Amino acid sequence: MTNKPNIVLVHGAWADGSSWNKVIPILQDAGYNVVATQHPLTSLADDVEITRRLVEAQEGPVLLVGHSYGGAIITEAAHKCPNVTGLVYVAAFGPEAGESLASLGASGPPPPGAVAIRPDKYGILWLDKELFPDNFCQDVDKAEAHVMAATQKPVAVKCFEDKITDAGWKKLPNWYIISANDRMIPPAAEQFMAERMKAKIIFIPASHTPMISHPDEVADFIMGAAKQVITMAMNEAAMHS
Repeated sequence: MTNKPNIVLVHGAWADGSSWNKVIPILQDAGYNVVATQHPLTSLADDVEITRRLVEAQEGPVLLVGHSYGGAIITEAAHKCPNVTGLVYVAAFGPEAGESLASLGASGPPPPGAVAIRPDKYGILWLDKELFPDNFCQDVDKAEAHVMAATQKPVAVKCFEDKITDAGWKKLPNWYIISANDRMIPPAAEQFMAERMKAKIIFIPASHTPMISHPDEVADFIMGAAKQVITMAMNEAAMHS
């Protein structure tokens, strides 16, 4: 366990911490302390605060990993968490300060999966259960996809409208998994965000949920980032010794 950073996994919209349940055992078997957030999806500030508290509870350095809307959360949370040493984005939003998910989305054509979004009268967004499997996770076993649709965690419109105040990726090393077959965030938009933050990038031929359909590749990428974080810390310590 020594030297290894803690790994905090941050879920996105229409999902919860169980979306990481195939990646967590792989990371644990490799000796990492892993925790996953369960945040309310009520506002960016609320979700950032839950993430900040979970990061604060870990002893030692933390690698923050965000999926989808979770990318916005880790982007904003990073400056509030002095023990965060790197950011990993998994088919995720990586906004700049002053941007929101809504403003990012408006800068290009809507993704195919947008047809599944169903707002209710309370300012909450759901995904149509029938359209969920073919748009959110089309490469996941159909029975599992239907369970994901049935247990989806809806997201407040506010989460998409709240603006980033501090872009953590500007100050920290970062990594990005682009899902080449994503129907919820256009792959071209993912590539734009990843290149803008000068991330170390890999492409996976996956839906919006590569951590479910390609858990080995996702876990390997996260562990590669963790090892690079350790090397950077050792190099920095050597420079100051």
